[in-house]
Amino acid sequence: MEFVNQIIALLASLCAVTIVLTLHEFSHAFVAYKCGDPTPKFAGRLTLNPLRHFDLLGLALFAFAGFGWAKPVPINPLRMKKYRAGISLTALAGPVSNLLAAFVAGIAYNIIICTKSGLMALVSSEVTTMSCVLLLLSFLFQVNVGLAVFNLIPIPPLDGYNVLSYFTSEKVDRWFYRHQREVTFAFIVIILGLSYIPSAHNPLYIVTDFVSNALWKAVSWIPRVKWGW
Repeated sequence: MEFVNQIIALLASLCAVTIVLTLHEFSHAFVAYKCGDPTPKFAGRLTLNPLRHFDLLGLALFAFAGFGWAKPVPINPLRMKKYRAGISLTALAGPVSNLLAAFVAGIAYNIIICTKSGLMALVSSEVTTMSCVLLLLSFLFQVNVGLAVFNLIPIPPLDGYNVLSYFTSEKVDRWFYRHQREVTFAFIVIILGLSYIPSAHNPLYIVTDFVSNALWKAVSWIPRVKWGW
């Protein structure tokens, strides 16, 4: 039974990661296109087809190691109506879409446990279709929040840096362009360093928990209305 649960959890994790990464990259492509850049459309990235977005290695690492990547959406900021605003909005679209998706997944989870079958699946150890749905929604909530917070770190090549670039100057852009290798090395060192910090003192975990708790509080009132919890 334990082995079956592990397989189900792995499949739910892979499914959640696939959905989350697809939504994230599609949102980048959609907003870039709306900002006047047709490059994502020409590249076939203006789609919710996961095969157009994910990288197999990045997907596997995300499912097994908790971090990974999808294929970056190609954009040409020079074709956007407003250069800096277009870059920032395109970058912001990914994390925002993930936070919205986490909110929706949280609502769906709490609505389901308001039903008799959903409540039974929540308290029972038996594997049912409903318990699998709840597990998937739980993963969707967690992975969406984690990806959003991680990508908002203001370090290249993450989205947070491109969001922040709206407020910086061309001089700063040129500096980062000239020092790409050093910046990439610093990024790897920082991420590796964060992975060794205990979760209780890890700023990434602390922010992620804060956002998760805030979103969950926004939806956890639903079963209380039904069951009086």
